[in-house]
Amino acid sequence: MKILVTGGAGFIGSNFVRMALSDRLPGLEGCEITVFDALTYSGTMTNLDAVKDSENFAFIQGDIRDTKEVTAALPGHDAIVHFAAESHVDRSVTDSRIFVETNVVGTQTLLDQALVCGISRFVHISTDEVYGSIDEGSWDEQQALLPNSPYSASKAASDLLVRSYHVTHGLNTSITRCSNNYGTHHFPEKVIPLFVTNLLDGKKVPLYGDGQNVRDWLHVDDHCRGIALVLNNGRAGEVYNIGGGTELSNSDLTHLLLEATGRDESFITHVADRKGHDRRYSVDITKISQELGYAPQVGFEEGLADAVQWYRDHRWWWEPLKEASGL
Repeated sequence: MKILVTGGAGFIGSNFVRMALSDRLPGLEGCEITVFDALTYSGTMTNLDAVKDSENFAFIQGDIRDTKEVTAALPGHDAIVHFAAESHVDRSVTDSRIFVETNVVGTQTLLDQALVCGISRFVHISTDEVYGSIDEGSWDEQQALLPNSPYSASKAASDLLVRSYHVTHGLNTSITRCSNNYGTHHFPEKVIPLFVTNLLDGKKVPLYGDGQNVRDWLHVDDHCRGIALVLNNGRAGEVYNIGGGTELSNSDLTHLLLEATGRDESFITHVADRKGHDRRYSVDITKISQELGYAPQVGFEEGLADAVQWYRDHRWWWEPLKEASGL
């Protein structure tokens, strides 16, 4: 199989590429991958160092909003796995235009050119945030989309576009909606890498509001295994939730990170809550478990310890990124 991976220089996309090209994703052994990435602030070629010399790897710098660049890249591929997106909620609150342009218009451009170029499979990587907020219980894939941030609204719009191209044009699409990812190579504006790197440097960490917002944490390796299952065997036109099964409040997560880095509560700075901050996310993974055999394999305690140690050992990776972004 020859796969075009959009956003493959980012956090989740690069992990998928590294795992696939090292034959760690069942069903994708021996695949060929072309990464198509604009290399915006959160994408870096250092994420692909481990595979850049593979004979099954190619890289194209391009923008998913650019029809000519997309059309030139697509021929010869069997599938698109579409990670490319603007994804930081805080940035979307400040300026949502790039989120609409990339997440909605970019996805529409890919879908159109997939039809033109005869791509037989399209897997769209989305987020549980499109469902909104849930006080108790868990969302299944039939839950109505009620996004509350400009970021999640743009992802919900892209999800609906993907669905429409299956219904209208018969394109073989599947959508995955994941819970909060964590792991290595995570851009340091997101909560776990930001807090870990701040604490390693003896800096305080900003905790929103009362700290009781709850998220389900999913190791990026498990997420990529779920995506591979959907790519190989997911039903056309279907949505699959991918979760990790570890729900934590932001306060509890912060205290785990304090413990992991040898810091105390004096390193917490309580800040005003984010606008439209969803209270709780929780996805029901029954569908992907029963249909495709998915189950998380990385325990949260182990995965978090490994991630913290990776940031300890890879200052050369995250220090320039934080400096360039003013973090």
